[in-house]
Amino acid sequence: MIKCEFEDGGKATLRHVTISAVIIDAQQPGKVLLAKRAAFLKNPGKWCLPGGYLDRDETTSEGVCREVFEETGYTVKIVLLLRLIDQPTRPKEDRQNVEFSYIVEVVGQPGRMDKETTELRWFDLDTVPEEKDWAYDHGETLSWYKKYLKEKFKLPVVNNAVLT
Repeated sequence: MIKCEFEDGGKATLRHVTISAVIIDAQQPGKVLLAKRAAFLKNPGKWCLPGGYLDRDETTSEGVCREVFEETGYTVKIVLLLRLIDQPTRPKEDRQNVEFSYIVEVVGQPGRMDKETTELRWFDLDTVPEEKDWAYDHGETLSWYKKYLKEKFKLPVVNNAVLT
């Protein structure tokens, strides 16, 4: 939560905006890149979709591309906004973050990953980690991606609902 003081002297506790990425590669159909979180982070040693907090003066699409590059070394382009989660009761989440999850495609060769990532691995969509091995609700987001590939429903998914 962000603690803020407003111009009129009022105070509030506000929510953060985060972004995450389902990373795909046209050269590796049916695979997704996942990152393992470092020991000093929340949910240490768990698999996640690369992402993080939105910076000031940054759009969500700029933020997700920046975070992917920082955590994986890959340059990516946006394919689609997959999911928007603004429920205050997200599983494994105590900060009530509002998350924008994008599908992104690799467009550049990998550079260096940062200290927040201890391992990167391309997984077949059918052999991703079990739910207990995921950070936050990122496993659920990947499940929505897999479902979208089969059914091609309208995106984004908002709070586990397909908008019609």
